[in-house]
Amino acid sequence: MSTQERAGGGDAPAEVRERHAELCQEIDDHSYRYYMGRPIVSDAEYDELMAELERLEDRYPSMITQDSPTQKVGAPISVDFAAVEHLERMQSLDNSFDVEELLAWARRAENEAAVDAYLCELKIDGLAVDLVYEKGRLIRAATRGDGRVGEDITLNVRTIDTVPEHLDSSTRAVPDLLEVRGEVFLPWDAFETLNTQLADDGKQPFANPRNGAAGSLRQKDPRIAATRPLDMLVHGVGACEGASFTHQSHAYESLRDWGLPVSDLYRVVRTIDEVRAYVDYYHEHRHDPGYEIDGVVVKVDDISVQRRLGSTSRAPRWAIAYKYPPQEVTTTLLDIRVNVGRTGRVTPYGVMEPVRVAGSEVEFATLHNANEVQRKGVLIGDAVVLRKAGDVIPEILGPVPDRRDGSEREFAMPTHCPECGTELGQQREGDVDVRCPNSRSCPAQLRERLFHVASRKAFDIEELGYVAATALTQPLEPADPPLRDEGDLFHLTVDQLLPIRSLVLDPDTSEPKTDPDTGEQKVVSFFANQQGEPKKTVEKLFEQLEEAKSKPLWRVLVALSIRHVGPSVAEDLARHFQSLDRIAEASEDELASVEGVGPTVARSIVEWFDVDWHREIVRKWREAGVRMAEKGAGGPRPLDGVTVVVTGSLDGHSRDSAKEAIAERGGKVTGSVSKKTSFVVAGESPGSKYDKAIELGVPVLDESGFDALLEKGPDAANERRVNG
Repeated sequence: MSTQERAGGGDAPAEVRERHAELCQEIDDHSYRYYMGRPIVSDAEYDELMAELERLEDRYPSMITQDSPTQKVGAPISVDFAAVEHLERMQSLDNSFDVEELLAWARRAENEAAVDAYLCELKIDGLAVDLVYEKGRLIRAATRGDGRVGEDITLNVRTIDTVPEHLDSSTRAVPDLLEVRGEVFLPWDAFETLNTQLADDGKQPFANPRNGAAGSLRQKDPRIAATRPLDMLVHGVGACEGASFTHQSHAYESLRDWGLPVSDLYRVVRTIDEVRAYVDYYHEHRHDPGYEIDGVVVKVDDISVQRRLGSTSRAPRWAIAYKYPPQEVTTTLLDIRVNVGRTGRVTPYGVMEPVRVAGSEVEFATLHNANEVQRKGVLIGDAVVLRKAGDVIPEILGPVPDRRDGSEREFAMPTHCPECGTELGQQREGDVDVRCPNSRSCPAQLRERLFHVASRKAFDIEELGYVAATALTQPLEPADPPLRDEGDLFHLTVDQLLPIRSLVLDPDTSEPKTDPDTGEQKVVSFFANQQGEPKKTVEKLFEQLEEAKSKPLWRVLVALSIRHVGPSVAEDLARHFQSLDRIAEASEDELASVEGVGPTVARSIVEWFDVDWHREIVRKWREAGVRMAEKGAGGPRPLDGVTVVVTGSLDGHSRDSAKEAIAERGGKVTGSVSKKTSFVVAGESPGSKYDKAIELGVPVLDESGFDALLEKGPDAANERRVNG
């Protein structure tokens, strides 16, 4: 709600309305601080402010709104992590892992524009956050999410001491609107202190500072977040109204003047040799800053040059991240085990003596396949060199043979599936992976497929997590699992769920978890409470299953677990064929001719639909009411051959609904502007894509023009273009 809407009181003088708005904001701030246990005024001062507000509302009753502090009853504040759209998209950064890649990036930039300076800053291993200030007041904080939509974490971010609730206007006027980006992190000392406290309280410590920061920001109760010593540094600007910047460094100076936390370790340099010197220095002094870093970010300093260089669909071309080599450690390989994935692939993984590497404690690491184990020459019991590739994925590099004492033994790949007992084999000639051929009823494969069905890229069923997927697929007395395959998912009943008991599996290894006191395997009654009644999550599960039935066709395709068919390919298929029936009936040649598909994917799709029980899944989902075609399939497709880029915030459409509306009419949505783009739809704060459209002469539509495109087609939209 805006300040003017909140003040109300059309019969009150302007100065009274302004004072009413100020009091509402100030009292809300003090109420929040009091609830957090961090008041900055006495009770008497708070009472005086409330009394003044009540006097104003007594004199001007029309100013009383539901949102006024006088109308609200004090209650605990909680975080619900609502989805919010960023004013401008938060992009990723391209990475370079050696000097040659960094130099190649710099050469490309200098060949395309007059680059006269670079800004170098440390790449903090934290959680990306987006802050929005209106009239200098913090109104929202959100996680990065998918770059377009994040989660609202405002209350938790307000507990960070270095994040101002109001910008400082004493030396520089604050903009009407300011969106800033930064990293929230736990300094090393704070991380160690927090983990000590958690261990003393009998709670699970965090694996690394980044997880600690993320876990703290996702606390449902902001009072818990307030006890966590989080910090933040800002490193970018999104939407901005009422201020402009000529250089990135100029923006940083302004941000610092407004009281925002800006690193004092960034440097503006003139040559790429100076960039290399900065990179080399912090490679040697990686732990000096007091917080975890995994590299350096290099940006073109001149913002006009940034605009000229533009962006790809995912990353700016005027910035790059130089990633330091991953840290390596030596530990003991205690065992080699296998797990089974959703396509039947049986993958060896190492169980190691827990060791800290690249900021986190590692106990498991991938070994990819049996050939890789043999190639690396590792034996169970070996001392092994371990690294985290890209500081993310643990990987065993190889053994330390000089430390062998003769007790080591070779790993033997199992001949039968560890979960269903089926004899293992290779899927096809040339396939290095060993697979379990019992794809329909192997509990491991079914569990992993079901978990995939519920993933965000498929049906997005939040209540169907890993433990629930295990419970629905794992045979355990007194009741057999209700799902023969994922086709039965939409036919579940409450009565089927209540008797189910399940082992608790570790999602990293698929191994049963054990009680630390008794050593017994953990068993839970996942869907029923102690009285045998449905848990509250059961109702939510069925609500989400019902919502899933109306998801777009491309999500159905992803949910089917067809090999090689991810979201991008699924969208191309859905746009071209418009229905699952047409996809199932298409030949390999027809499928391969679709943009983005190709012969390998086409063969995989045909092979999938050749399997009887796969077609049975489709039949069961269809009977349950799952959507099997694009809306309006078979009818006119007015946007056939039309490519659209959507940028900025639209009032009448979310990002997903705009994309779906275009797809339903046969159009295609892309993330970058080129000469092949038919239209750019520009909402509020459109960013660089708008500039690119103007530069290339691509037709730009406002929201009314977009509505004309959807309702009347390209010709009508062209008449409504806003750039002539």
